[in-house]
Amino acid sequence: MSDKWQKAKPQLLASRIRHSEDTVIRVKDVEVGGSSHVLVAGPCSIESREQLYAVADALKKSGATILRGGAFKPRTSPYDFQGLGHEGLRIMKDVADEVGLVTISEIMSPTLIEAAADYVDIFQIGARNMQNFDLLKAVGETKVPVLLKRGPSATLEELILAAEYILKGGNDRVMLIERGIRTFETWTRNTLDISAVPILKQETHLPVLVDVSHSTGRKDILLSCAKAALAAGAHGIMVEVHPNPPAALSDAKQQIDIEEFHAFWKGLLDSGLYHGA
Repeated sequence: MSDKWQKAKPQLLASRIRHSEDTVIRVKDVEVGGSSHVLVAGPCSIESREQLYAVADALKKSGATILRGGAFKPRTSPYDFQGLGHEGLRIMKDVADEVGLVTISEIMSPTLIEAAADYVDIFQIGARNMQNFDLLKAVGETKVPVLLKRGPSATLEELILAAEYILKGGNDRVMLIERGIRTFETWTRNTLDISAVPILKQETHLPVLVDVSHSTGRKDILLSCAKAALAAGAHGIMVEVHPNPPAALSDAKQQIDIEEFHAFWKGLLDSGLYHGA
């Protein structure tokens, strides 16, 4: 922890020094933060109404409350599926309203904010955009809750300071999410930094979640990593679910199908670590 960080900490809006109590963010009937946990689940990309409805219906019946799905997809290759765009957002709102779930989707540009706010309950700022400062400032001027993902090469200090841009703009409804960092290890997609959870909770008052799908890229260890995240104090877990993962247009290898989701969800509940609102 740098001397610069220690000196800056008392002035930061995200700091425990400025705000000692946990921030609890209420979105419709769902609370994120405090003593309760949330599960955020859904496909990497929204591909069709049928695909999203199948997942949303399974989530609702299981008791999960937050539906995720990408409409605008930042892909490494320009030739990969880039998402359905505004049509994807319309599908998400239609399905979520019918089933009764809170929604979260990534926005990539300040120009998308006004349109997306009509369809999405929570804005996600993806790992690649964690330091897109114009975007951070723009969502800071809204009242829409923001889930800010840690960049693959970002320090915890950089993540908190990115959140500070949003808070400084007047939007105090910010959540942080650990999604794995880039290391030399090749047996997982990224390296899940479990230590980030207690450190972020110690240094900030913001809710902290963990994305077990992107951090591992492996279905076989999702449940173990989710349990570890909850044991470390995470307020919620994010996991990718698709009705037919082999046919998925993005992240096919790491998404679990609906049967696997039910087993994952049961494992979390049976562990005694997950406590819903």
